Amino acid sequence: MSLPLEGRSAIVTGAGRGLGRAEALELARLGAAVVVNDFGQPGRDGSGDASATPAEEVAAGIRAAGGRAVAHTGDVADHQQARELVELAVAEFGQLDILVNNAGILRDRMVFSMSEDEWDSVIRVHLKGHFNTTHFAAAHWRARSKMADAPVYGRIVNTSSEAFLAGSAGQPNYAAAKGGIVGLTTSTALALAKYGVTANVICPRARTRMTADVFAGFQEPAGDGSEDRLDPLAPEHVAPLVGYLASPAAAHVNGQLLVVHGGMVAVVERPRVAAKFDTKQDAFTYDELDALLTPHYADRPAGETFAAAEVLGLKHE
Repeated sequence: MSLPLEGRSAIVTGAGRGLGRAEALELARLGAAVVVNDFGQPGRDGSGDASATPAEEVAAGIRAAGGRAVAHTGDVADHQQARELVELAVAEFGQLDILVNNAGILRDRMVFSMSEDEWDSVIRVHLKGHFNTTHFAAAHWRARSKMADAPVYGRIVNTSSEAFLAGSAGQPNYAAAKGGIVGLTTSTALALAKYGVTANVICPRARTRMTADVFAGFQEPAGDGSEDRLDPLAPEHVAPLVGYLASPAAAHVNGQLLVVHGGMVAVVERPRVAAKFDTKQDAFTYDELDALLTPHYADRPAGETFAAAEVLGLKHE
């Protein structure tokens, strides 16, 4: 019996640790050959010297288990290095079939305290990094499709965050980048569908190096005989969904956003129009808007915004 991703090749960015590592291992387990990308800086804020060790260790582990993998230690936020990443996948495995964008950093600060560099660096790694790899992968798939005069196999899985959905107050740079990734994903899904490519986005919740302090108060399995139980916030809860979205079974899943963690997957619906107002004149006046919108918002709960904070309460039942 063949594996669902047998004969496919994948890139996973930020795959030296945490979520990316779990995703790379899962894709390899499902049969894919994997390019393990990680810039290898030790700090979750992107600080420290780059290192080849994280990516090479994961690639070596995949090979030791009988799979195929190579390491790439470039910075996906650098346009040329992202090009080289896609070219490496094609050179090593003949073509690229799957792109999983996961690489990221955190530089948390309230908006009134955030520096320009703290803003720019997070937008660069998350949003530009997702664009760079998507750009070159999309060009590869478009060229193959035109040459074959038929759709090809392509899967993109991008990584957003509940910080975007819930409006994380202390992460304006991260929330903005993750919201941008959703827009990039839905645009890409529409643009590449005719070439046979799907693009979806996940909002994962996991205990990793980046989130160590965020989930410091969340209990891990107790050492009472339950130590064999998987941590509810383990990255391994996220990886199977990435494997599914990368597979042929998900051919009709495109442009979707899914929240995943702790044995739960939630499909998030697109925004809906809650109310519509029409002017009775040629154009709205201040007074008319005041008469329509002020009563509309008067009875709203305090603090209710466009943000969907209720997603933070989702859990496995």
